[in-house]
Amino acid sequence: MLILVSNDDGVHSQGIRILADALRGMGDVYIIAPDRERSAASHALTLHKPLRLENYGGNIYSVNGTPTDCINLGVNGLLHRKPDLIVSGINRGGNLGDDVTYSGTVSAAFEGTLLGIPSFAISQVADDNYKFETAARFALQLALMIKEQSLPADVLLNVNVPNLDITGIKGIKITRQGKRIYDKNAIIEKVDPRGKKYYWIGGSRLSWEEMEDSDFAAIEQDMISITPLRLDLTEYNAIKSLRNWEATLDEKMKAKVMI
Repeated sequence: MLILVSNDDGVHSQGIRILADALRGMGDVYIIAPDRERSAASHALTLHKPLRLENYGGNIYSVNGTPTDCINLGVNGLLHRKPDLIVSGINRGGNLGDDVTYSGTVSAAFEGTLLGIPSFAISQVADDNYKFETAARFALQLALMIKEQSLPADVLLNVNVPNLDITGIKGIKITRQGKRIYDKNAIIEKVDPRGKKYYWIGGSRLSWEEMEDSDFAAIEQDMISITPLRLDLTEYNAIKSLRNWEATLDEKMKAKVMI
């Protein structure tokens, strides 16, 4: 197999090296990752400046861009053929609930799926003292399962692993995306030495809605969470409920109603 590994923590992250080592028994593994941390880069693509590759020996490369850039450049430029699998991680910290919309790690897997390649993102849910070996061991087993069973079309997997030794993991759970609760303390306001205000985003403690079978709930139960995500973001139930808007909006447009 040809496997492409990326992340949003940067090419020098310990998590990506441990992940790549775990997958090497399956075939040729290439690391193509940002040259620095690009957490919360989401699905950004660099269009306003040139991208540069740097080789660190063997099949390890950095890109002066986003995780999405790394996947695009790897698949469409650097690699000699289309990868059989893309794995993004191991992320330092969880990518749970709504956070998948911000995550560069998840977006790398999203880009791989857009390019028609089976892809998954994997994250270690912790703030420090990461037990990457547990996530790496599971990533290998999941990669072998995907090789054998494949994935549904246009679906990627978002995996979150509790920060425990393998013996502490209570099981594996297929989950749905949870919902984070944001509070007023999410923005921290400070004053610099010159008296000007500045702000930090994300100062509040993480909390979430109680939802059965969510990724958050699985982690609370010391279980590995696997959430299937789809490329098609269309809310089909809303299409039905919004159909009655069509005639009203069309009428107002033709009447040239001004605000």
